[in-house]
Amino acid sequence: MKKGQILEGYIERVDFPNKGFAVVEDEEKKVIVKNTVPEQKVRFAVNKIRKGQAEGRLLEILEHSPEECQPACPHFGVCGGCTYQNLPYEKQVEMKEAQIHAMMDAAVDGDYIWEGVKESPVREAYRNKMEFSFGDEYKDGPLALGMHKRGSFHDIVNVTECKIVDEDFRRIIKAVLEFATDTGLPYYHRMRHTGFFRHLLVRKAVRTGEILIDLVTTSEAQLDEARLVEKLTGLSYDGKLAGILHTTNNSLADVVKDEGTKILYGQDYFYEELLGLKFKITPFSFFQTNSLGAEVLYEAARSYIGETKDKVIFDLYSGTGTIAQILAPVAKKVVGVEIVEEAVEAAKENAALNGLDNCTFWAGDVLKVIDDLGEVPDLIVLDPPRDGVHPKALEKIIDFGVERMVYIACKPTSLARDLELLQGRGYQVERIGCVDLFPSTYHIETVVLLSKGEVDSKKIRVEFSLEDMDMSEFQDGATYPQIKEYVLENTGLKVSNLYISQIKRKCGIEVGKNYNLPKSEDSRQPQCPPEKEKAIREAFKYFGMI
Repeated sequence: MKKGQILEGYIERVDFPNKGFAVVEDEEKKVIVKNTVPEQKVRFAVNKIRKGQAEGRLLEILEHSPEECQPACPHFGVCGGCTYQNLPYEKQVEMKEAQIHAMMDAAVDGDYIWEGVKESPVREAYRNKMEFSFGDEYKDGPLALGMHKRGSFHDIVNVTECKIVDEDFRRIIKAVLEFATDTGLPYYHRMRHTGFFRHLLVRKAVRTGEILIDLVTTSEAQLDEARLVEKLTGLSYDGKLAGILHTTNNSLADVVKDEGTKILYGQDYFYEELLGLKFKITPFSFFQTNSLGAEVLYEAARSYIGETKDKVIFDLYSGTGTIAQILAPVAKKVVGVEIVEEAVEAAKENAALNGLDNCTFWAGDVLKVIDDLGEVPDLIVLDPPRDGVHPKALEKIIDFGVERMVYIACKPTSLARDLELLQGRGYQVERIGCVDLFPSTYHIETVVLLSKGEVDSKKIRVEFSLEDMDMSEFQDGATYPQIKEYVLENTGLKVSNLYISQIKRKCGIEVGKNYNLPKSEDSRQPQCPPEKEKAIREAFKYFGMI
């Protein structure tokens, strides 16, 4: 087997997140082919061979699985937003459950209660937020507004019939694309760093029906604000238009970044309701994208926490304080910690809105703030970002010695890694369940209840010091793979760990010990080229490292 070879294979199984394993005749090893489902026969091109494991790019489905169905969305397969619309929902849940259950079995020492997957209350039109990108469907093609094409950093698919949002989203995207096309102004080109139209952010509350629209552009041209407002206020909505905004973003990063937002119509916020509580949401506030599914998730977390009367609860990585406020009515006090200052301000405002005076919120990195909280918790809730909990922060959390801890994970592989340390320090996994907040995709939320117990004397206790570990991949805001991915996505450049380390040193950022120094003292290391240095510095800025 060699790179570039075209092969055919039968998909034997799919591992999380979407890694299909293809069995190829006359080949000893299986090939990973993403975006496939079990029992398909596929044709693919081998595009990577690393450490004996080959990966292939899907070219064609030769035979469909007997489990497949006709996707509801006409964009499926081309658009990169969904993975499993070609499977009935029950089969999607069945596959996710098998994947996560197997992963947790491998990660957990001893017995635990597996509670399966709770389904999303809605399977279509479930998203309350979407970020659409401007671009073209092919090089020098007409203006497009939608999602990235599957497997592409550049091409954009018009998704005017997207099924994971409701009709109001579809009306808005069509109207804004018409408006942008009529202006004749270009989209922002990520490689050339020129152009005007960048993103369209749309948010809609499920319970109140309020809609917020934010058009994101550069400052390269003048936006015809009156015409945009006329276009959008002239639409017929099932919900209610709360505000139209214009955000300016001149950064190199291909993300929705607020460098100044102007209200063109209405207001810059709306309200959503969850479990009897009211939440004020701004354009860039974190809020679960499936409102009805979030209620199921938070109910599960609340049931895992158990008795909370007269107890102090830490809600770490608290976002806009949703979990904290759901627990506050039945707790003595809840302390939330969140690194995004805007989210902390929103959490404080929402707590006041709901008449909760036993919540306090801190802005800062959990690793750095946790020593200054001045409280000793009885219970801890962890809801970290996708990369999980920083190992040093997790050590400090463990040192509180609380009897019960609930870990909510949006990325089960990060959870599995953190469970190893938690169990090694005496915590036992009691219950695990999942909530499917993202139908038609491979994403899923996992909830774990841990309790403090003695380490089984029959098991091997692994002792180590964090001082002796190379922690460079966890330091200063982003891992090396995250920086590489960011640079590749936003500039098309590939950078090495060596180059990243060199620029870290230039910026005064601590770098872990290098165990791969050249043997000869006279050996010369390649120096990072200027264009790659610029790209790496932009990544550092994006991740808040400089």
